[in-house]
Amino acid sequence: MLRISLLICGLGLTAIGMYLWIRDKCAFQPFLIWGGILVVAVLFERWRYRRNEHNHDRPWQSTGEKFEDPETGQTVEVHYDPVTGERRYMKK
Repeated sequence: MLRISLLICGLGLTAIGMYLWIRDKCAFQPFLIWGGILVVAVLFERWRYRRNEHNHDRPWQSTGEKFEDPETGQTVEVHYDPVTGERRYMKK
């Protein structure tokens, strides 16, 4: 929801800047600059921090750790990737 709100604000600022530019006002630059920065930042954040799913082919090893997930009540087993050290919590 926050992402959509920021995107709408950025597009709104950009639209105001474009309107002022077309009307030949001198105060259009901050609207265009900050609106453009906001739109690019929101879109870049979505691309940059997406989940990386390409490492399914590596062998995950069990650590022997098990615990009960407090939200679902299911048993969770901890696995790790010996190459990267990444840990995964897999429900049984």
